[in-house]
Amino acid sequence: MLRNLFRYLVSLELVLSLGFFAFAASPAQALTAAILGVHVLNPTDLDDAKAMIDINPAAQEWHYVTIPLTQGDLKKPEEWQKFFDLAKTQRVIPIIRLATRYDSASDSWQIPSRRDVIEMTRFLSSLSWPTDQKNVIVFNEVNHAKEWGNNLDPAGYTQILRFTADWLHSEEKNYVVLPAAMDLAAPNSAVTKDAFSYLEAMLAEDSTIFDHIDVWNSHSYPNPGFSSSPTRVAVNSLRGFWFELEFIKNRTGKDFKVFITETGWADSVTTRRWLTDYYTYALQHVWSDPRVVAVTPFVLKGDPGPFADFGFLDRNNQPTRQYKALQKALTISAGT
Repeated sequence: MLRNLFRYLVSLELVLSLGFFAFAASPAQALTAAILGVHVLNPTDLDDAKAMIDINPAAQEWHYVTIPLTQGDLKKPEEWQKFFDLAKTQRVIPIIRLATRYDSASDSWQIPSRRDVIEMTRFLSSLSWPTDQKNVIVFNEVNHAKEWGNNLDPAGYTQILRFTADWLHSEEKNYVVLPAAMDLAAPNSAVTKDAFSYLEAMLAEDSTIFDHIDVWNSHSYPNPGFSSSPTRVAVNSLRGFWFELEFIKNRTGKDFKVFITETGWADSVTTRRWLTDYYTYALQHVWSDPRVVAVTPFVLKGDPGPFADFGFLDRNNQPTRQYKALQKALTISAGT
């Protein structure tokens, strides 16, 4: 009974949303890789990542993997070259998210300097990448103070974004620059800023800032509580990227493709019985949007730690409910 009700609501929501979808979507563009990938935290996770998302190895598809690069990683060139070499063998396209150092004293990520940016660019340019296109995200969720030295500073981030984008492009190594994704559920408060207020402030600092990026970056989570239905249409829903792309279009006239580099449900008593249905619907009706290039749900391994409810593998490297639900959804979608 509940499953039939879910399917009815899915159909109803799809009908209601078609008008918005037709208005917002740009023409389809051929993809060179499977859309569905995964977000990992360590270079050593690549084998496990590929095993989860590649349900048909015979097809020899490429997949995307998002991974952070911290300043501490700059001391590990051999480890990162090994990661890139394996990515080429495994047919994985990396999406590298720049990060600085976590300062435990201030409980925040340090604000990057221009020197930091140059050093990270030099490191990335010294590596042999698995693909010609080199995807780089310029830091993370800067509408959270903890992600930017305990500061909400859209003007400061705008300046760093422009410098980083221009520096990467000056390397002439086919870097594809993505901005920091926003937390679309964050309110205006002492420690967070509403995503669109933040973007407005960025444009007030530099009206051409988005001329310097190549692809949009979104964290479109199914909020509130990482547990809402995939049929929900709202800024803080799985379709949050609709609103971001429309905002940018209205303010700048630019049409962007989008990488959804974080998304996914928390495993809870509310969501766990629906996870397969949720992922199946998302694959077929949300992430199939022709503007979406890649989707890398967060996170492959979150346990031990605060992201255990999102993890696809547990602390013993065993598949979780999330893992099994996503693989089943991929199998269902591949057969449609």
